[in-house]
Amino acid sequence: MHRRALLSLLDRYEILHSDESECVCRIRALVEQQTDCFERDCLPGHITASVCIVSSDRSRCLLTHHRKLDRWLQLGGHADGDSNVMRVAEREAREESGLHDFTWICGSGSWLEGDEPLPLDIDVHQIPARKGEVEHEHHDIRFLLIAEPGQEIQISDESNDLAWFLFDELPGLGADESLLRLARKAQALMHPKA
Repeated sequence: MHRRALLSLLDRYEILHSDESECVCRIRALVEQQTDCFERDCLPGHITASVCIVSSDRSRCLLTHHRKLDRWLQLGGHADGDSNVMRVAEREAREESGLHDFTWICGSGSWLEGDEPLPLDIDVHQIPARKGEVEHEHHDIRFLLIAEPGQEIQISDESNDLAWFLFDELPGLGADESLLRLARKAQALMHPKA
């Protein structure tokens, strides 16, 4: 995947989520204007990818208590030059969870053989300044993965903790609206109302 492929992915996403056009436009502008948008030193922002990992029984989601940001988040991270956001999302899922077997769920709720999954969600959010790093934006492309059963999670060096939570526990963790929206979308896709 390269910039053109990500732009195409954003176009397909926007067709299904016209109410999110403002966010799509912000990410599209970054990708169109910054040839280095997949590098973490691209400022004022860069592309990241993350995943909502759901348990095989579809009742819980896996969150990491991020060491640097000191809060519960979905797993994900920097593209570090890789323009394939699906590959970035899966790499981050493996590195941060210790899990290796997943089923990809297409964010559109349907799956066409040979198609790449659409993202479940997209988001642009501020990352506060820290030692050696200025405040900047993460333009996050978010996917949905189901963890295959029988795997043990392992906490990475980037986390204070890693745990499975029932979806209705997330507000009590102090989850921000961005994470709550991601969880709502995952639930709606996996448990559609009749």
